[in-house]
Amino acid sequence: MFEKILSSIDVSLKKHDIPYMIIGGQAVLLYGEPRLTRNIDITLKPLPKDLKSFVRQTMVLPALDETTGIRVDFIFSFTPYETEAINRSKKIKILNQEVNFASPEDLIIHKIFAGRPRDIEDVRTVLLKNPDIDVRYVRKWLKEFDLFSEKKEFLKTFEEVIKEI
Repeated sequence: MFEKILSSIDVSLKKHDIPYMIIGGQAVLLYGEPRLTRNIDITLKPLPKDLKSFVRQTMVLPALDETTGIRVDFIFSFTPYETEAINRSKKIKILNQEVNFASPEDLIIHKIFAGRPRDIEDVRTVLLKNPDIDVRYVRKWLKEFDLFSEKKEFLKTFEEVIKEI
């Protein structure tokens, strides 16, 4: 069911030349441990200018696949980080379509940024299952995010997870 939706999303976004990557639970299924997820999170780079004011306020466009009832969240971003992350995305073949998934490093960054206990556990499993993670890349971006954060704990959280492993 998810595979069919992912494949059709890929076809639609590529048809309109919209760069994107799959993040969240679907990417964790690829790089980490199997777990229940009820939605699909997609980061994309919007091209139409008239969407900017709406997207800047909400950053998310929730949608529903009417056939399956599965929620699909389109998460818009305008940052240099997201542009680089989308460019680094990994093509994974699903139903004869090459679907763009966040790299393991960018999935970790997204999960650290979200910071919920489930997200931190996802970071652990992704690190354990992918020992060749580019830790310097992850540290670079988390350090950058800490510069603009009041709490400045993204890099600290990542370092704590690495110490636990």
